[in-house]
Amino acid sequence: MPSLYIVATPIGNLEDITLRALKILNEVDLIAAEDTRVTRKLLTRHKISTPLTSYHEHNKNTKTAAIIDMLTEKNIALVSDAGTPSINDPGQELVEAALKSGFHVTPIPGSSAITAAMSVSGISTNGLVYLGFLPRKKSERRKFLDSKTYEENALLAFEVPHRLISSLSDMMDIFGNRRITVCRELTKLHEEIFHGQISEALKNFTPPKGEFTLVIEGCSKTSIENETILPVQKKMAREILLQLRVQGISSKDAIKRVVEISQLPKRDVYRLWLETR
Repeated sequence: MPSLYIVATPIGNLEDITLRALKILNEVDLIAAEDTRVTRKLLTRHKISTPLTSYHEHNKNTKTAAIIDMLTEKNIALVSDAGTPSINDPGQELVEAALKSGFHVTPIPGSSAITAAMSVSGISTNGLVYLGFLPRKKSERRKFLDSKTYEENALLAFEVPHRLISSLSDMMDIFGNRRITVCRELTKLHEEIFHGQISEALKNFTPPKGEFTLVIEGCSKTSIENETILPVQKKMAREILLQLRVQGISSKDAIKRVVEISQLPKRDVYRLWLETR
């Protein structure tokens, strides 16, 4: 029975592709590519002439069924512009459809921004929480990050340059000044890997350029233990926040006042403010 191959391609440096991936791309009957122009450059470099068809976010609804039909007679490889398809790239729907139709789906692993960033972070990654791209809207992003405040495992996220500073600022407010590794343009000509505190990262990337992968240290056990010994302060802070909200005080001013009164961390007061909605 024909197979669908999920093939990882380079995330920057075109030499970062496995021999097995090149073999599969050369032997399959068709390659479904996120951007045929990008994939054609890779194939040309390695003298591969396999036919291409497009498969991306804007045509996946119609193309999925067509590719499933072709799988009855052809072996097909799925590739994205960089890295592994279906991980923050088109592909999940096609994989699901292929599995439901009874076809073999075979992974061809390779270059990954996730494992590359983890390997050079120096941060314990015995456990890892993958966050993908952070929410675009500030309010949604802060709420999302707040839900990860007491996560003990390291966090890994992708971010685009025009939101990097805003996201780092949100992390500083919510997580505190934790260790962070910021990887910019991994494996590319202008690769930069920053190790330090979140406050230092804020100063280092101005203005931000390129693609970013962030590895953030998990919450320490001390911070989690402190969470259990402050019930009185938090109850008082919550009551004051409720009063200020009723009075129509802005979130910024209300949080500032309560931080001064309660001596609680700003991130904790912010979370309490969200709870008073």
